[in-house]
Amino acid sequence: MAYPEPQNAVREMMQVNPTNRKPRILLAASGSVAAIKFGNLCHCFSEWAEVKAVVTKASLHFIDRASIPRDVSVYTDEDEWSSWKIIGDNVLHIELRRWADIMVIAPLSANTLGKIAGGLCDNLLTCIVRAWDYSKPLFVAPAMNTFMWTNPFTEKHLMSIDELGISLIPPVTKRLACGDYGNGAMAEPSLIHSTIRLFLESRPLPSDGRAG
Repeated sequence: MAYPEPQNAVREMMQVNPTNRKPRILLAASGSVAAIKFGNLCHCFSEWAEVKAVVTKASLHFIDRASIPRDVSVYTDEDEWSSWKIIGDNVLHIELRRWADIMVIAPLSANTLGKIAGGLCDNLLTCIVRAWDYSKPLFVAPAMNTFMWTNPFTEKHLMSIDELGISLIPPVTKRLACGDYGNGAMAEPSLIHSTIRLFLESRPLPSDGRAG
C-alpha cells in the first residue's frame, strides 16, 4: 500500500493554517508486541487530528502497515536523512518536532525507555525525543513483561523521564503476549486516545504551530 512520500511530507510541514486547524499529533511506536495495536491508534486519532507516525525498526516486526490510514505519513529510520543533501536542507527529526503539537509513544518498550532516560538518540524516534521542546506535551504508554516493569532500572528510568516533563499512561494488568499474567500490558488504545483528546481539549493550540 502506498504512503505519502516522506520528502514531500517534510515540505508540507512548513505550510501552516493559523486558524481553525486540527491538532497535530506525532504518534510513535517502539519494539513491543503491543505495536500490533498501532494501526488502531492511528485510526482513532486521524478521525479528528492531523497524524504523522514514527516507527522503529523493531516495531515493524509487529505493525501491519496496511492497517495504518492512507493519509498518515509513516517515517522510519531510513527516512531520517533521505531528504538531506547539503547544509540548509531540512532535518527530519527537527521538522517533526516543529510540526507536532504533541507526541505520543505507544507502545514504549523497556529498551526505548532506557534510551530516553539515558539521553541516547540512535534512531529517528529517540532523536525526536532528544530534540523535543518540552513546552509541548509528550506522553508515553509503556508495554513490557511484568518482570521488566518491576525491574529496579524501570523505576529509575521512569523517574528520569518524569523529570523531563514526560507524562505517563500506565500499563495495565492482564495476560501478556508471552503467557505471563501481571502488570506491563500497554493501556488499551481507547484509553490512550481518550486521555490525549481530553488533554488537548483542555488547552488552546498554538496559533502558528511552530513552537520549538
